[in-house]
Amino acid sequence: MSERLQKLIASAGYGSRRWAERLISQGRIELNNKTAEIGDKATINDKVKIDGRRIDLSRYVESETKVIILNKQAGVICSKKDTEGRKSVYDLLPTGSRWVMVGRLDLNTSGLLLFTNNGELANKLMHPSSEIDREYAVRVLGKVEREDLDKLTDGLELDDGYAKFNSVVVAGGEGANRWYKVVLREGRKREVRRLWEELGFKVSRLIRIRFGDIRMPDSLRANQFQYLKPGQVNLLLRAAKL
Repeated sequence: MSERLQKLIASAGYGSRRWAERLISQGRIELNNKTAEIGDKATINDKVKIDGRRIDLSRYVESETKVIILNKQAGVICSKKDTEGRKSVYDLLPTGSRWVMVGRLDLNTSGLLLFTNNGELANKLMHPSSEIDREYAVRVLGKVEREDLDKLTDGLELDDGYAKFNSVVVAGGEGANRWYKVVLREGRKREVRRLWEELGFKVSRLIRIRFGDIRMPDSLRANQFQYLKPGQVNLLLRAAKL
């Protein structure tokens, strides 16, 4: 069955429909060796190139949007391939679908990871304009004063620009290690750790516990996954304005 070309490209995980439409209007997409035009339709078997490179439309996802939540363990990588032979999150996923990761977690961060078979949904959720809450539980080594918390929410200048937490809440702990729950609305590399480190604190543990309206289930064990319920999937689709 043929679909609008921009929908096929987005559903295969290459970018949003709007992004694909912009490239079509700029003459950067070819369909069966001809410059594509807005309104063109195609199937997964057609030959499509972006800036001269052929893309794989066979990655076109099923019509039903599926989302799974994985409880990533620290030490598991988020890449598909690793020269060191470490375990990957992709080794833990169910077969039968092409899964697109919604934001990464670094090697030493554990907790909530979302995967979906809908490439457009993944791209929308990851785009900075979505401003979706990402909540983390952070264990910090060092004596944190009220003025430090104010700086974290007022904002700090990092090497890649201004950054801040939207909220910081004290969450318990004793001695030198204290727990905090922090929320931010973007997914820059190691941003949570770098904000704390900018003030001289060491993050000894970092766990993502919420993405938007989706919280990590208490019953989900490390390196296990479960499918989100249809109502939860709809929450994400609405957050992405799809």
